[in-house]
Amino acid sequence: MTKKIFMTRRIPARAEEMFREMGYQVTVSEKDGVLTRDELKEVLAETPYDAVASLLTDAIDADMISAMPESVKIIANYAVGYNNIDVPKAHERGIAVTNTPEVLTATVAEHTVALLLTVASRIAEGDRFIREGKFVGWAPMLLLGTDIKGKTLGLVGAGRIGSEVAGILHKGFGMNVVYYDMKKNEALEALCGAKYCATYEEAIAQADVVSVHVPLLPATHHLINADRLALMKKSAILINTSRGPVVDEVALAQALKAGTIRGAGLDVFEFEPKVTQELLTLENVVVNPHLASATEETRTKMAEMVATNIIEVLEGRTAPNAVA
Repeated sequence: MTKKIFMTRRIPARAEEMFREMGYQVTVSEKDGVLTRDELKEVLAETPYDAVASLLTDAIDADMISAMPESVKIIANYAVGYNNIDVPKAHERGIAVTNTPEVLTATVAEHTVALLLTVASRIAEGDRFIREGKFVGWAPMLLLGTDIKGKTLGLVGAGRIGSEVAGILHKGFGMNVVYYDMKKNEALEALCGAKYCATYEEAIAQADVVSVHVPLLPATHHLINADRLALMKKSAILINTSRGPVVDEVALAQALKAGTIRGAGLDVFEFEPKVTQELLTLENVVVNPHLASATEETRTKMAEMVATNIIEVLEGRTAPNAVA
C-alpha cells in the first residue's frame, strides 16, 4: 500500500522529491498560511496518513494527537524546537516525534551577530533616515552607534547556537564571554575563555550584549522580564533569536522607551505573528520576521532532514533525529 505523507505547509522542494523517489504519496496544504486547529483536524480525519510534516506554527497538542488516525507513525517537525508538539502524548500513541537539530546552528548564529551589528551601528535607522529624505550630508553627531570590540557578551543559554555566537564574537571582535546555563560548558570555556556565572542575573549584569539562546519551557517563559532588564547596563543591547515568549515584550518596550537599556534586536515574538505595538514605535529596536534560519542552504538541509526522518520510520528503521 502506498505510504501517504501530509505536509502542513510547503517547504523547500527537496523533501517532496525524496518522498516521491520512495514512491510515497505527498499532500501539501493548499492554504497560504497556518492551518487552524479545526482545519488541521479535518485534514487528518479525511485520509489515513502515515506521516505528518509539521512546523512550529502548528499546535499539535494532546487533543490534536488524539484526533489523528491510527495510521500516523511519525510527526516530523521542520524546526529545532518542538514545544508545539505534546511529545509524551505522541509517544503514548506510538508516534515518533523528530526535529532538525544542528543543521541551522551556524546560520542562526550568523543572523544573531547580524542583528547585533545592526542594532549597535544603527544600520536600520540609517536606512530609514535616507529613505525618508532626511539625509542632507555628513554630520559629526548623526546616529552615533556603539562599538562591540573588546566588550562583554553575556549568553543566556550556552548550547550549540549560543556557543557558535560566542565563537564568532570572541574570535572576530575580541569580545569577552560570560554565560549561564543549567550546567557548565567546558568546550565553550576552552573555545573562548568563557566564564561561567552562578545565575542568569550575574551574567546579565556584566554584559554589554545579552544574547538569548534557551528553549521555551515553563521555566524560561518571560525569563527576560522587567526585573532582569533592570539589571542590565543602560548601554547594553538585548538580542533574541530563540523563542518569543522567553522575553516579556511589554517589559522590554518599557525598558527601551525609558532608556533602561540601549537597544534590542528581535527575530521572534511573544505573540507571533503579532508584535507588541509599542515596540514598533521605537527606533532603538530592530525587528525581523523570524528569519534566523532563512538561508537557501539551511532551509533545504532542514527539508532533507524532515524527509529522512519520515522515510526511516516508514521503512521500519529508527529516525536519526527522534526526540525523547
